[in-house]
Amino acid sequence: MVIATGFFDGVHIGHRLVIKKLVETALQKGDESMVITFWPHPRNVLQSDARTLRLLSTMDEKKSMLKSLGVDHVEVLRFTREFSRMTAGEYLKEIVAGRFGGKTVVLGYDNRFGSDSGSADAAASLGLEVVRADVASLEGLAVSSTKIRSVLETGDVMQASEMLGYDYSMSGVVVAGNRIGRTIGFPTANMQLYEPLKQIPGNGVYHVTVDTLGRTWDGMCNIGVHPTVGSGGARTIETNIFDFDEDIYGLDIRITFRRKIRDEVRFDSIDSLKSQLEKDRMLCRSFAEGR
Repeated sequence: MVIATGFFDGVHIGHRLVIKKLVETALQKGDESMVITFWPHPRNVLQSDARTLRLLSTMDEKKSMLKSLGVDHVEVLRFTREFSRMTAGEYLKEIVAGRFGGKTVVLGYDNRFGSDSGSADAAASLGLEVVRADVASLEGLAVSSTKIRSVLETGDVMQASEMLGYDYSMSGVVVAGNRIGRTIGFPTANMQLYEPLKQIPGNGVYHVTVDTLGRTWDGMCNIGVHPTVGSGGARTIETNIFDFDEDIYGLDIRITFRRKIRDEVRFDSIDSLKSQLEKDRMLCRSFAEGR
């Protein structure tokens, strides 16, 4: 078994180089490929910035992406404090080689595991072959899940897409909102995330595509607190779906972010808000037509 191990949050372009090397190495050896990953995130268990940590991918999304890249097996280990105390040698001997029969380990440029982080040396001492993957970088800077989370917090979903290798999306269920949008000609689908720890892009208005009812529509999504009409300070994710008039309360919805249109701002009146929303919708439609 040829094995790569790590959290792989977002399965971004750096992770994809590791997975590419994993799959290629397994094919060359006539063996099978496996990714060993963990849940929950180590920082949540070890309480290292756990309150602010958000994730780029749910476990189901991660598994699906890894499988689509040609990985034969995805194993999820429960990350606990006890597990975190294993050294690299213990992890490789007991888990990688012992439990899963690993003979070759594929490592990324900064891929370290175990309480002592001696990954490559420990593998070599156990007779495991070590294969190194290339480094993924943009403008000379190595890509990481942390950097992508930071970029999303600013709302720069286009830069996030470059580092991920795909457009960022979020999934949830449509729940009842304040229905104010409907009264001004902009009905919205108010989304509650399935994964509460999913990273939400910064407040603002975005051009998005929307998947629901087995079809895809264009739309515009507002993330924020609705300073003009007031929402009691609660942050919401509401999407106006273009050319759409269906009742989808309680149904699945996925929104995929294409680009940020503007920041969320407070308007002096509802009429001013409505006028700006008209402009936003026209701009989003122009982007959709040019796609």
